[in-house]
This record gives sequence, structure tokens and C-alpha cells, in this order.
Amino acid sequence: MKSMTGYGWAEEQGAEVSLSVEIKGCNSRFLDIAVNVPPFLSSLEIPVREYLAGRCRRGRVEVSLRYRELNAPVSVRLNKVAARAYWKAALETAETLGINETPRLTAILGMEGVLETERDRNPQRALERIMPLLERAAADFERDRVREGEHTRGDILSHIGRLERSRDSVAARGAELEKLLRENVRNRFAELLGEGVDENRVYAETAGLLIKHTIAEELSRLEAHLKEFRAEAERNPSPGKKLDFLCQEINREINTIGSKAFMIEVSGEVITMKEALENIREQLRNVE
Repeated sequence: MKSMTGYGWAEEQGAEVSLSVEIKGCNSRFLDIAVNVPPFLSSLEIPVREYLAGRCRRGRVEVSLRYRELNAPVSVRLNKVAARAYWKAALETAETLGINETPRLTAILGMEGVLETERDRNPQRALERIMPLLERAAADFERDRVREGEHTRGDILSHIGRLERSRDSVAARGAELEKLLRENVRNRFAELLGEGVDENRVYAETAGLLIKHTIAEELSRLEAHLKEFRAEAERNPSPGKKLDFLCQEINREINTIGSKAFMIEVSGEVITMKEALENIREQLRNVE
């Protein structure tokens, strides 16, 4: 079992390049991958996204790539139009102010747009450097998700244990339920007929009420759902969606038991089961 939340980080500092990869994960119903890369590396977004899509099934995953080449070749181009315009403006300004001075070349070169620079960047070369770093960050991210997921699984299974104990407690009251129904029926007949109560009539009425109030089928289905829940949590590395569905089925059986049972002890166990199930649902919001 894995959590959808996690954090991974890897970086490399060398003489030629400085780069880092950061991965953050949080809850989301579906898989949502956001990749943040420098504009000149926009072509790397697709391979990075595909790589992470192969490792994650649910959750929002945010990836940030920082890449800086320290000694990349630089191309410098002179914008002749801009240079002439600045030179002419400088001469006109000197003439207007009555200053006999020739503009300095360094001043013209420092003006915006006169020199245009462009680094010789190779996206394929950048990808070859980034992918090993991405793998390291993803492994770190995976370890964090697995560690959190194991903690979550332990907590979820402890609540499943509460559900199982409450279910067994309710099932153990079957004979007590039948006895209580029979006594209620006999008391009602005694109020109407006095001491001349027909036991056969009492048993017949009790049988009818048992059909209405019996929860044997619900308890059986609840037991099956709880066993399947445990098995799914143990064998499936990404059980979130299946466990969400099982929670719906478990909730349906608990509600039916609560509506049928009239014993206060059973009602108390139903409340306990609802509380445990709500805790499970809360935890499942973070399970992949």
C-alpha cells in the first residue's frame, strides 16, 4: 500500500552544470502530473510526464526541474539598427547641450538591445543529464510514499479489527434476539388474552418477526466484505479504488443492520462500526 503524499529530491553540482529535481505528491482522485521546466527545456515535459505516469496511478504529482549550464557556449550578435540609433541619439544630445564630446563605445554597448546573446543549449544533452537525476528523485519519492502507506495500512487494519469484533458481537446475540422477540410477543398476547396464551401462536408470530428483523444475511455479507478488504490491502500495491468500493458495501450492510435491530446492545455496536468505517474512509483519501 502506498500513500499519495510524498517528497523526493536529487541534485547535482559540477563544473559544467548545476541541476536539481524536486517531486511532491498530494491527494487527488485521479492521476494529475504537473511538470515545471525552464522554457528552453519545454520539449522534456513529455518524457518526464511519461516516466512518472509509469510509476504512479493516483494523486497529484508536481515535478520541478532546475537546470543551469555554467560553461555553455554563448553566441553574441550585434543589433546594428539599435547601435546606430543609440549613437545618433547620443551625438544629438551632446550637440543640443553644447558638449564637445564623442559618445563612449562602452556606453553604447551597454544599452538595451545592442548586443543580443544566446546560449548554445542542447535539450537532448540536458535530458541525458536529467533522467538519472529524475530516477533518483523518483526513488526517494517512492520510498516516502511506501513508508507513509505502511503506516496508513496499519491504522486502517486496526479499524477493520474493530469492525470485525463488533460484527462478531452482534452475531453472538442471535439467540438473545429470538428470545427477546418471543417474550415481547407473549407479553402482548397476555395483555390481550390474559393467561390463556397459545404457545403455537406465540411461536408463529415470533417466526414472522424474526423474518422481518433477522440480520443473518447482512452479517454474512459484512464478514465477506471485511475478509476481502483485508486481502486486498495485503496483496494489492495500489488498492485505493477497490477499498473505496468495499467501504460503500460495508456501509450498506451496517445501515441495514442498524435499521433492523432493535436491541440497544446491537445499536451500540452499529455506532462503533460506523465510527470505525468513517476513520477508514478518512485514511483511504490518501491511499493510491
